[in-house]
Amino acid sequence: MLCENCGKRPATVHYTQIINGVKTEMHLCEVCAKQKGSIEFDAPFSVTNFLAGILEPAFGAQVLKPSFEIALTCKGCGMTFDEFRRAGRFGCAMCYSSFSEKLYPIFRRIHGNTKHVGKIPTKMGEDIAIKREIDRLKIELNVAIKNEEYEKAARIRDKIRELEKKLSRE
Repeated sequence: MLCENCGKRPATVHYTQIINGVKTEMHLCEVCAKQKGSIEFDAPFSVTNFLAGILEPAFGAQVLKPSFEIALTCKGCGMTFDEFRRAGRFGCAMCYSSFSEKLYPIFRRIHGNTKHVGKIPTKMGEDIAIKREIDRLKIELNVAIKNEEYEKAARIRDKIRELEKKLSRE
């Protein structure tokens, strides 16, 4: 792909900008991108700066803090939350629990959840899903028996047998 600006050099900078839901893409060579002035190439990529950017409120807005607010501090190493934001890493293992109040929203924003649920391998995914369904149905079966809902329990038992047959065939 050639540069959209000069049409001479290969496009090595791919710039995407989304404003109010309108997406604009530019594919430029490094020279034209420098001339446009919107992208810095001299500054090396810094993971610390990247993490600090994630920890800032959306769109870089500054949050006004009351002057009497006590700095959140780790009980293990004494690191403050502001020091963590600047350094981009924790001082000790206790920092997770000490800063959990402020970390959960960040984890949710980055990962979509605060709890790791893992992945299912592709080759064994169907078997694992069937086994999980059987486990869930067995719990449901025990509840139905406990509540003396025998017709419902019989239907659940039949579903379990059907799934177990499916597992044995594979």
